[in-house]
Amino acid sequence: MSTDTYRGALADAMTRAMCEHDNTIIIGQGVTDFKGLFGTTSGLNELYPDRVIESPIAEDSVAGICIGLALNGMYPINTHIRADFGLLIFNQLINLAAKYRYMFGGLFEVPAMFRMIIGRSWGQGAQHSQSLQSLLAHIPGLTVVMPSSPAAIAATYDYAVSSHRGPVVMLEHRLMYELSFESSEDTFDCHPFSSRIMREGKDVTIVATSIMTLEALRASQVLEKMGIDVEVIDLHCVSHPGMDMIFDSVKKTGNLIVADTSWTAFGVCAEINRIICERDPRVLKKPSISIGMAPSPCPTAKALEDVFYPSLHEIVTHACKLVDSEKESKILIPEKQSMTDFYKHFRGPF
Repeated sequence: MSTDTYRGALADAMTRAMCEHDNTIIIGQGVTDFKGLFGTTSGLNELYPDRVIESPIAEDSVAGICIGLALNGMYPINTHIRADFGLLIFNQLINLAAKYRYMFGGLFEVPAMFRMIIGRSWGQGAQHSQSLQSLLAHIPGLTVVMPSSPAAIAATYDYAVSSHRGPVVMLEHRLMYELSFESSEDTFDCHPFSSRIMREGKDVTIVATSIMTLEALRASQVLEKMGIDVEVIDLHCVSHPGMDMIFDSVKKTGNLIVADTSWTAFGVCAEINRIICERDPRVLKKPSISIGMAPSPCPTAKALEDVFYPSLHEIVTHACKLVDSEKESKILIPEKQSMTDFYKHFRGPF
């Protein structure tokens, strides 16, 4: 049975973009390095030396160049080895790229991709590990995607480059780069900018982003042994969440858990809950549960990181409380295990 890696899918997507679209340019820090942005751009600068460009530490200026390229018929892919560094391009991204189509009556479009890497790994600390999807999805005109598998990457990146006429932000979780996925089990049969049901169930709906989708699927295996049938929805496109699908699922199960890679307040968790409550809060049998990072900046020490970040343990515990509080005491819930211990293949970019 064949497998695909997250890293390999990204590298293939970048290769297809360069090979099939001669107006594509990759520009960013580390794209011509021998490691090639975690291996996703390795060798492309040799094949396309004029279109794979190493940039200086001048994120705002480079983003402005990318917008100019997009306005003149090119398709720039601007890379950021940490989403935190993407904060430096917010003026260009939010005030210009996201708004030009609206400000000029559709006469100007900015088709471009901004790849940003999110999440914990090896002591990233407060300024190198933030997940900024809520900030970005708040802005009309931006499409924000958090791919959770190689199939999701293949479908979405190809569509963005070939068909979408606006700016897209791709948030890639660093702990997923070395993960392997069974090709036969990893399918993507929905619109590239939407959500997808990863597992059907009748007792609890778990809506999850990025690597938390994988944690939700792991939790579903534990919960199945407890007699709890979980439906897992991958919130693949945060800015276009597919609320009909999510609402129908919650209406069926009556219970909702939202598991995000970022903070819960004023974020993705809050937004999903808002829409459910505005449509019909009576579909919920019990108050919904939000799972995310602790409400503080990220610590650097691994022991504190393990407490700061959510995982399978929290999902299983809360699902038991929603469905049957007695099952929590009758069944042994797995001890909390840090993501870096479970997804231990990642070794860092340098």
